[in-house]
Amino acid sequence: MAAALYRAALTAERILARRGPQAIGCAAWGGQHQQRRDLNVHEHVSFMLLKRAGIPVPGFGVAHTPEEAVDIANKLDSTDVVVKAQVLTGGRGKGNFKGGFKGGVKLVYSAEEAGDVASKMIGDMLVTKQTGEKGIPCSKVMVCERKFPRREFYMAIMMERSFAGPVIIASAQGGINIEEVAEESPEAIIKVPIDISEGVTDEKAEDLARQLGLESRMEETVAVIKSLYAAFINNDASMIEINPYAEDTYGKVYALDAKMKFDDNAEFRQKEIFAERDWSQEDAKEVEASRYNLNYIALDGSIGCLVNGAGLAMATMDIIKLHGGSPANFLDVGGGATAEQVKEAFKIITTDPKVHAILVNIFGGIMRCDVIAQGVIAAAEELSLKIPIVVRLQGTNVDDAKALIAMSNLRILPCDNLDDAAKMAVKLSNIITLAKAANVDVKFELPV
Repeated sequence: MAAALYRAALTAERILARRGPQAIGCAAWGGQHQQRRDLNVHEHVSFMLLKRAGIPVPGFGVAHTPEEAVDIANKLDSTDVVVKAQVLTGGRGKGNFKGGFKGGVKLVYSAEEAGDVASKMIGDMLVTKQTGEKGIPCSKVMVCERKFPRREFYMAIMMERSFAGPVIIASAQGGINIEEVAEESPEAIIKVPIDISEGVTDEKAEDLARQLGLESRMEETVAVIKSLYAAFINNDASMIEINPYAEDTYGKVYALDAKMKFDDNAEFRQKEIFAERDWSQEDAKEVEASRYNLNYIALDGSIGCLVNGAGLAMATMDIIKLHGGSPANFLDVGGGATAEQVKEAFKIITTDPKVHAILVNIFGGIMRCDVIAQGVIAAAEELSLKIPIVVRLQGTNVDDAKALIAMSNLRILPCDNLDDAAKMAVKLSNIITLAKAANVDVKFELPV
């Protein structure tokens, strides 16, 4: 359920630059807000943090080469081991590598076989339903003990707006697609809101254990639930998901699979965790944008967007869709961007070959329109842009901005009305798209 809720909200969360709930109400008004994203880490990092919190996990190790995988498998106290591709995507087990190897999670029965499987995963691209055709690179694998579950449970904790704080979500039907359980048997999903001022009480933990049918392991289950909450708070997590939390044939319980996300605002407190960030798993343009403190998310359309404020950016994308276009990105320069940041934003937008027009929509409250204009002009000159740029500016120093654009002698197309600007951007994008489809070279030369 946590994963379902999280994934259902992910698109909106990312489009809002992964800001917290407080930002949603103020974004469109240009009010001040605290930037918020979520750090996603590999499974082996989640295992390490769970183990540190006192939650039992199978023996495991991380291999960057087939030889390391063989060594780890030999050291594990198990004849059966599991080799898991360490890529930040769901559906690994049903994914396929571009080299032809099928499955990102494999059961093996010898150290040599672990090395062979690792050799087919490491260095290749894993394609799943979540990654799209491009796939995600696999640079390492986790080799861990295989356990034989007798009973499987689902257990997670996350920040949830509807509960105004943390909520533990659990189910006795673990080890399977929890989203399907939530849809087909909603009564099987247990939700326990946590008052952050008191934490997880023994009473709440014991009640949850009984609902899960773990009365026979009451003391151990209570300890795990409280440790889960402690790990959530102490590590500034936004979500911890264990699926399955399982009891094996010997009566011992383990977290057999784990997923964690962390609030980026806590990086200064959680340096060790954030050092585990795997930049190779993230969109290169988003990584570049983060270096300049720009909120960028790549989309699939043909109209590049540069806007200030998450709410205004959402509205800009909506009006592009309304007029038959499709945004190529979400890019919020924020309220304190410099001309240099705006120039870098243009560089990032134009690295996408699908972008056939750019729409700049600035409402100058905190952000000054003349600063945006300086950045647009600098980018157009330095990059020698051949695609049309439509600029709609309103607010602080807008007359100065218009004067700067007029004096630049560049073909930057100004509009005072957002509706007109969106219509123009869509039409120009369609012209470029049709021209490219017909192999006609159409360029909007900037010098007049």
